[in-house]
Amino acid sequence: MDLVVALVLGLSCLLLLSVWRQSSGRGKLPPGPTPLPIIGNILQIDVKDISKSLTKFSKVYGPVFTLYLGLKPSVVLHGYDAVKEALVDLGEEFAGRGSFPLSEKVNKDFGILFSNGKRWKELRRFSLMTLRNFGMGKRSIEDRVQEEARCLVEELRKTNGGW
Repeated sequence: MDLVVALVLGLSCLLLLSVWRQSSGRGKLPPGPTPLPIIGNILQIDVKDISKSLTKFSKVYGPVFTLYLGLKPSVVLHGYDAVKEALVDLGEEFAGRGSFPLSEKVNKDFGILFSNGKRWKELRRFSLMTLRNFGMGKRSIEDRVQEEARCLVEELRKTNGGW
């Protein structure tokens, strides 16, 4: 009996701790349905008709709300006006990407695919500048390549397949 009481108290403390951690970490996130520990809001979403579930949540919480898919929060933008405001009007604030902890550890925050924020902007600017220096986007380099290809074809025709 004492073991059962201790087990129930331990599980309830873990459950309360989990709920407290999730609610304290939601300070900067938009409102949304209360997630269950570990599984989040997965049980509240109709898997067969996800758009209907998201529409239902948007009627309750507004066009911008938070859903927990497992332990990770996901901010949902529902409707044209919300998406336009976030991606066009406030594009700089929403320009970031999600983090990939494994790639960050392996690449030490370097690389093009998984970089983010200021480093991504610097890499993008450097890559575009380097490619432009090599002739990307310029007609002149394409014309030169075609001219060289024509000359090569002419020289090959002169040889008639012989050495």
